[in-house]
Amino acid sequence: MTLPDSFDVAIVGAGAAGLMCALTAGQRGRRVLLLDHDEQAGAKILISGGGRCNFTNRDVVPERFLSANPHFCKSALARYTQHDFIALVEKHGIAYHEKTLGQLFCDGSARQIVAMLLAECAAGQVDVRLRHRVTAIEKSERFRIETDQGVFEANSVVLASGGLSIPKMGATNFAHRMAKRFGLALTETRPALVPLKVADTDLKLMQPLSGLSFESTASCGKTRFREAALFTHRGLSGPAILQISSYWREGQAITLDLLPGRDAVAELKDRRKSRPKAEFKTILGEWLPGRLAQALVEQRLPNPIMGDLSDDLIGHIADGLQRWRITPSGSEGYAKAEVTLGGIDTNELSSKTMEAKKVPGLYAIGEAVDVTGWLGGYNFQWAWSSGWCAGQAL
Repeated sequence: MTLPDSFDVAIVGAGAAGLMCALTAGQRGRRVLLLDHDEQAGAKILISGGGRCNFTNRDVVPERFLSANPHFCKSALARYTQHDFIALVEKHGIAYHEKTLGQLFCDGSARQIVAMLLAECAAGQVDVRLRHRVTAIEKSERFRIETDQGVFEANSVVLASGGLSIPKMGATNFAHRMAKRFGLALTETRPALVPLKVADTDLKLMQPLSGLSFESTASCGKTRFREAALFTHRGLSGPAILQISSYWREGQAITLDLLPGRDAVAELKDRRKSRPKAEFKTILGEWLPGRLAQALVEQRLPNPIMGDLSDDLIGHIADGLQRWRITPSGSEGYAKAEVTLGGIDTNELSSKTMEAKKVPGLYAIGEAVDVTGWLGGYNFQWAWSSGWCAGQAL
């Protein structure tokens, strides 16, 4: 009878977190097995940032992450920072640029980031096995990992297979199922950083404008994001909408300010005085994309001569432009979500090592855990930081 291949650690999932954990543990002298069911490592890295990989953000702070325990991410983010990952990128000579709001992208291709991580894994003699679907994990004295390509044993196992977002890229609930199998609690999961669907009169306005992008501030409760929004044939997308979607719940309204940073009442009163014979739609067309201005006047707002605007009407128009309340009918779901909100309960894990408190040798990192960052490189940084911390502990 052939004995299973034996390792110090088996990592399930060769995405951002799994690769970082593997290279860190491997370079510390551990015998590391990295398993993934896909035919290539880093599949989601390759499609991120339009193929250029928004690999981190210069302005990472714990307050820009969502979790049932907002303090959990602090230790990992402090121990392996965005500056540490930037140094790794620079060590490999990968050119990059800051796009907006601290977001860092490769000048070339996301493939450079995957190649860098694999090169670092090779330096740590990590055994990378692709096209290996894990079918079961058991533990007695050691962990037994069964796959469709054979059986392995390891002292430790790391769940790094991500969340439920983008199933066409191979996303599954594997990490969550394994966590439950070992008695770890999960928080509620739902799609995040996801386009929102709208209905009725709002959709009637948006559908003909599908593909039109505009500057806005999207708000939900006390949370607000000023970035571009985008009309789609089913509703709303764009950075501002993806950001606010992580805070939105079914049944809630979101508010759009189409003139962010401006005082619509004051500006309308000024135009009433300086251009009394102009039509309102002419003024609005100077502030907004022409097609949007036209649609708003046709469907939502009046179009008087500026000199005829009363103070009350100015207040009504300003409200329509800067406090447009929309109640989404739902989200586009995991198929279009960039990340999964929720996951393995952080109360089950050490914030320093990512090890399960009641299952020695079992670790969970990355998107599988209930830590979700803002759009803009934050979720990659959580992958690097949590992966590094586990790799240091293995």
